[in-house]
Amino acid sequence: MSWKAYDRNQPVMDPQAPPVLTEAVREKIRSFFPRYETKRAVLLPALHIVQELLGYVSYQAMKEIADLLEIHASDVLDVVSFYTHFANHPKGRKTVMVCRSLSCELMGGKAVLEAVKNTLQIQEHGTSTDGQYFLVTEECLAECDHAPCLKINERTYHQVKATDVSRILADEKNAELSIARSSLFDPPGH
Repeated sequence: MSWKAYDRNQPVMDPQAPPVLTEAVREKIRSFFPRYETKRAVLLPALHIVQELLGYVSYQAMKEIADLLEIHASDVLDVVSFYTHFANHPKGRKTVMVCRSLSCELMGGKAVLEAVKNTLQIQEHGTSTDGQYFLVTEECLAECDHAPCLKINERTYHQVKATDVSRILADEKNAELSIARSSLFDPPGH
């Protein structure tokens, strides 16, 4: 993967654009303030809330989060660009994460990744033409004893073989969890 170059002389967002964070989302973020000593400490929960709501964290949203938390927008961008969980551009509705840890690689993870690429006809960091899937690799999904593994959104698949990939991706419920999900980071109305 190569680094993406930005022309810092060109604005990345329209200064006339309306806010992307509703008052309800701002209130959800503010609800975390009493839990932490500083507003800055609310940055990760705020990013999770916005990502869940929009599907990604736009530059406009980063600026609005920074203003709400009274920090620099560059601090928000630093965190978004550090964690692979966050995206700063629109992506598919479901994120497929293929583990590339040593355990998964030794147990066939590379073949699983190639099967996902071939099935979806995309490369890493690409979105399928139907807008359903976005593909990334993760250094470790912490499932080494079940290698190789992959995740679709929050659902983890263990001991995946390349021959399993088509069936997994064809299942419309492949991203649904079988246990109740915490509402901690859910945006209002979800």
